[in-house]
Amino acid sequence: MARKRFFADGLHFECTGCGNCCRLGGGFVYPSDEDIRYLAHHLGLILSEFADRFLEVHENRFVLTSEGDDCIFLKDNACSVYDVRPTQCRTFPFWPANLKSRYRWKLIAEDCEGIGRGRLYSKEEIDRILLESDDTEAGPAASTRNDSGKEHQPEPTDQ
Repeated sequence: MARKRFFADGLHFECTGCGNCCRLGGGFVYPSDEDIRYLAHHLGLILSEFADRFLEVHENRFVLTSEGDDCIFLKDNACSVYDVRPTQCRTFPFWPANLKSRYRWKLIAEDCEGIGRGRLYSKEEIDRILLESDDTEAGPAASTRNDSGKEHQPEPTDQ
């Protein structure tokens, strides 16, 4: 019999817009190729311009550049690309590393004031979010753009 996950009865979460998750503290945002296309399109840039301005390479993978410890897109304590934020950002705090144990969930809750408040995400919803993500050092880097079917993203143009 499989062990019951600590989030089997769901978890409460509501983003408060505090911006703490955008303060990387030595971490990285690993955008997928699709994330990069959406961000470039949203900013009105061709891919090469976007890459020159907003991407670096870390361990053979693209990462978003940062301003000190802050994500390059954190402006006035808010995400300036919120509608097209990368999958890693959209799926926070429901990352595999954060959901390994109740202890890890409590650790991340120390920095995320939205954990424990707001609506209840069911185990099924959390499992769907987990399917979007890969377990990377800093969190997920997935290729899907659908946020539980709620967000519609414009189709990027290849330029």
